Amino acid sequence: MKIVCVIPARLASSRFPRKVLTMLGEKPMLQWVWEAASNVDLFDEVAFAIDASETARLIDSFGGKHFMTSPDCASGTDRLIELQEEKKMEGDIWVNWQGDEPFIHQEMIENLLSTPDAPYDIWSLKKEIEREEDIEDPNVVKVVTDAEDRALYFSRAPIPYDRDGLEDVTYYKHIGIYAYRAKALKQIATLPRSVLEKAEGLEQLRFLENGMTLQVHETSHETVGIDVPEDLARAMDRISSQFAF
Repeated sequence: MKIVCVIPARLASSRFPRKVLTMLGEKPMLQWVWEAASNVDLFDEVAFAIDASETARLIDSFGGKHFMTSPDCASGTDRLIELQEEKKMEGDIWVNWQGDEPFIHQEMIENLLSTPDAPYDIWSLKKEIEREEDIEDPNVVKVVTDAEDRALYFSRAPIPYDRDGLEDVTYYKHIGIYAYRAKALKQIATLPRSVLEKAEGLEQLRFLENGMTLQVHETSHETVGIDVPEDLARAMDRISSQFAF
């Protein structure tokens, strides 16, 4: 089974334009992602999917591999689909590791790919929310799953809604990394954007609305996605703590 990892890196991000060029400490954010992905021994191939020459020059500066994709791609998944359709990469399982997730690592990928023989189309990750403010934060996507960790719904709103103020309700953040079967990517390529996807701004709702199965494994590892400029401070705190002596 060949597993390929694609790192979509769109220059014109809507909430944080040009964030793919940003620095984290002494290295570009994309270099952190490249080095982390390259250290995962489960991957047979790793490459960026980009849409701008500026991004290409940055990636070349640290020796990364990249493929140019259309600036019209609406999501990272669409960039994977383009690479698959143009046969620039080939694999049985395609991992979509977003370019704004510099703290994902080997153990999290092992969590993600822990059930490759299970009858699911897509896999992703969730982490129990520990910070109270993250429950209400629309930039922290929440997920609810069934007893077999099959995704029921994703939302930027707090889900489940704790109507009676119970103390044992657990909230999970969705960690935005996916693994797709090759045939699942081909199916997604035929699906128009859905109503729920447009409302929440979450492409994974398109998959659920069209009956695709998505298993969300739990991980104990925290990550810091760079969604908005305010996330840079948290990311720098994470880097400082990792490399403190």
